[in-house]
Amino acid sequence: MAFLCYGLLAWPCIATAENTEAADFQSQVEAGKLSRSADKLVEIPAVWSLKPDDLDAAYAMPEGAQMKKNPYFNWMTQSRDRAVFMRRPYTNLMVDLTLFEGALPVEEVVVDFLDGKLNGITFSFYNRGDSGEISREEFEKRMKLCGQKIGALLDIRPNSKKANPTQGLLADGWIWVSQKGMATLEHNPEALQGKPEFLRLKIAPRDAKGVFAAAFQSRPSAVKVSELPKNVVRENGDVFIKGIPMVDQGPKGYCVVATAQRLLEYYGIPADQHQLAQVAGSDAEKGTNSLAMSEALGKIDYRFKTRFKIHAMGHENRLVQVDERKMTVGRDFPQSQFEKTIRSSIDNGVPLLWALVLGQYPEDPPIAMQQGGGHMRMIIGYNDAAKQLIFTDSWGAGHEMKRMTMEHAYQASQGLFTMTPTVR
Repeated sequence: MAFLCYGLLAWPCIATAENTEAADFQSQVEAGKLSRSADKLVEIPAVWSLKPDDLDAAYAMPEGAQMKKNPYFNWMTQSRDRAVFMRRPYTNLMVDLTLFEGALPVEEVVVDFLDGKLNGITFSFYNRGDSGEISREEFEKRMKLCGQKIGALLDIRPNSKKANPTQGLLADGWIWVSQKGMATLEHNPEALQGKPEFLRLKIAPRDAKGVFAAAFQSRPSAVKVSELPKNVVRENGDVFIKGIPMVDQGPKGYCVVATAQRLLEYYGIPADQHQLAQVAGSDAEKGTNSLAMSEALGKIDYRFKTRFKIHAMGHENRLVQVDERKMTVGRDFPQSQFEKTIRSSIDNGVPLLWALVLGQYPEDPPIAMQQGGGHMRMIIGYNDAAKQLIFTDSWGAGHEMKRMTMEHAYQASQGLFTMTPTVR
């Protein structure tokens, strides 16, 4: 079954500008192209003192430009702990993001804060889903330029890193670690053979924590499954998992891999949707086939010390159990089992990957991003008294915690999956 997941499609309307700077901004927006440098985000070591308010101020719209949303970047969470800059935030508007005084194009920037302090920044210089095809020569040009610039900023030579799938390392690249900070430049192993998939740079202060700290380790490892129940919160009848990172899939069909990235980051594993898209064979225009995704995750999950399980999949307008070895249809998966599986998984601190068809049933808050079609969400909780399921979408701020009745959730479902750490 195919899941056709898309994000925002068009930039919001703006009012008449009140000054020259705002008028110029409005003119550029109406022409469909803005330009903005991301150089402030690589001013090492000064950038390590960046706070959320500083980011708002540094990349604010001109005063008087009354666009509803800032086209330069969006906060992915209402708590402002993760922000994203996109080269193509809307289908009819491009932001010409650049780095190093305009020398290097940037597709996407993700800025992470922890307890109000900068924890790290990820720059995507190329990814197949956003950039389309790219020549080997252009790829190498971007890679070498970035490496030279980062080496100069950190004033140290890098150490090479090689993909080692048995150790959970799926990218080649380099690592710089100095008193000024840390950086890692990574690409898929096939990139230098003419099959580039992604090129990303991560920079972080020396005291980075979580997945940013893990990005500089020689052997990433998942959290212990025994540690996960501590993330479960019980309040006002709600039982839900806290601490799920937000990822914005953007205007492309990456709902499955974006959701998978969020799950892996929750487990402390550094991975991103572009890297997972390569593994899953995702198509940015057509979405991700859930069966192909389950097969791909089944092949790589042991490298991250996690176990992928198919609890149920859609078959002839009903949910059924599946023999994972033979991928054959088994018995029906009734609503009672659907609810029991969710309760058990959430109580243990394990979110569920949930495939469904949108637009069939009401949800709270009402859907605003995609009116219909296939989609993948993450189930993060339940409320037995209200007979509700609690879920989250990979669409940024405002989509961290949403609700639907259990009955409607079951009827809309096309699949229910988990990836659970195997380390006890």
